[in-house]
Amino acid sequence: MPRPPGDQRDRLLRRASAAFYTEGIHAVGVDRIIADAQTTRATFYRHFPSKEDLIVAYLRAADAQIRADLAAGVEGASPADAVRRVAASIAGQVSGPGFRGCAFLNAVTEYPDPGHPVYRVVVEHRDWFLRTVTELFGDEPAARQFVMLRDGAMTSGCVADADAVRETFLAAVEELLAAHPIQDR
Repeated sequence: MPRPPGDQRDRLLRRASAAFYTEGIHAVGVDRIIADAQTTRATFYRHFPSKEDLIVAYLRAADAQIRADLAAGVEGASPADAVRRVAASIAGQVSGPGFRGCAFLNAVTEYPDPGHPVYRVVVEHRDWFLRTVTELFGDEPAARQFVMLRDGAMTSGCVADADAVRETFLAAVEELLAAHPIQDR
């Protein structure tokens, strides 16, 4: 019995997302994704006219998940506690199983051209994240520092002791909060 079209698209996206994250985008070809998803080339191209479209869908799905997780994680929290919750979530990722860094930072290293659709999706995500953190801090310089701390943790977590990275990141966030006290709003 044929799978419903949405199921086939979701299966392709799930398989590609896992492979892109663990192995790198350029390292994973369309044939591999089609085989992993147990589908046909025609089905792939019906849902994703190109590999680039699939990569954009992968990043947009990751963005949607991060936005939803962040919104749920900070709901009902004071701004300072919301920052701590966001930091705790990042720290949990860094020391989690199978951690391979930030999907967006990984993607932009493979697609460094500012005009490329993949690059633009990365910038959209990062702009949203900075705006969100800026709203929590009420201070853009502090938010930029937080984003840089996050980027460093995401990068270091791949090549250094993840527990040490997690502890260092959380301590640095506490220092940032002490240096830039957040007023309850």
